[in-house]
Amino acid sequence: MMKKNIIKNQFFLYGVFCFVLFLFPLLIDDPFYLNKISTYIVFGLLAVSLSLSWGYTGILNLGNAVFFGLGSYCMAMSLKLKTDSIHTGSGGLPDFMVWNNITELPWFWEPFYSLSFGIFAGIAIPVILAIILGYFIFGGRASGVYVAIITLASMIVVYLLIMDQQAYTGGFNGITDLSPLKFGNLEFDAYGPSAYYLVVSVMTLVLFLTLIITKSRAGLIFQAIRDDENRVRFLGYNVGVYKTASLCISAGIGGVAGMLYTIVMEFASPTFMSITLSLSVVIWCAVGGRQSIFGSFIGALIITSGQGFLSESETFLHTWTLIMGLVFILSVLFLPKGLAGIFGKKIK
Repeated sequence: MMKKNIIKNQFFLYGVFCFVLFLFPLLIDDPFYLNKISTYIVFGLLAVSLSLSWGYTGILNLGNAVFFGLGSYCMAMSLKLKTDSIHTGSGGLPDFMVWNNITELPWFWEPFYSLSFGIFAGIAIPVILAIILGYFIFGGRASGVYVAIITLASMIVVYLLIMDQQAYTGGFNGITDLSPLKFGNLEFDAYGPSAYYLVVSVMTLVLFLTLIITKSRAGLIFQAIRDDENRVRFLGYNVGVYKTASLCISAGIGGVAGMLYTIVMEFASPTFMSITLSLSVVIWCAVGGRQSIFGSFIGALIITSGQGFLSESETFLHTWTLIMGLVFILSVLFLPKGLAGIFGKKIK
């Protein structure tokens, strides 16, 4: 009975939180700040993706940003092909391909003329990569630091591949000059309420979906694997399959976050799958509480908004990184379970 009440309270808390975020456009008139809040929410979703794999299943994925980056590029490719011809080469060829003497659109770009395919690919490609990684990592029963090293190395490989193939990916500059996202007559302006509502709507869906997953039987097995992998294996469960499933769900959420980030930022960049971003996500989860979906989300909001405020302030222009580092150290020392640890099971 007590467990049911806790779950009901969690659903209520999530509902109230999402409802409050939906009210922001009524309170904020400045498009710039509305856009910034959208980016903070997207980073919150990225933290949720890592919380599910690291906090609930014990998979420390230091290459989590690669899923985010792949989702971002898939959306950017579709939006780039819908850009006005004045910004592209002959026949709508992307400008960076023209600069690199490419005369025909590569075959792997052609499906992205369809926005539906771009959205599908933004989820499917990260998930496929997660399946491949899961097969080799968990099939070989690698764990702990080895998983962290392999996932980090995989992200670096993809990052270098995108940087090297400038003629097809835009290289260091990424993919810019994108068309706004459109569904029929509905256009999602990156600096308007429409894009913000899109981000919050997807956020609401993801938060409730992850909450349901963590409370399901599979979610309980994820947590059991985190606590004692050998015992779960002894009970007859295929630990490798469950770990791969957790990584795939995490990858899918990361891909969704990447697509949303491209929509609100209007470009895709290889920095979206950098070591810096991956390590930042780890910090967000640690501060918020890696074993709490909601805590990780709040941790990302606090850290990213704090970084934004301090980095734009003349007073803290040269010291903001030191301050954020201090916050992380203090949270690890005095809040080992993050902010979520203060509230116990109420926000898990």
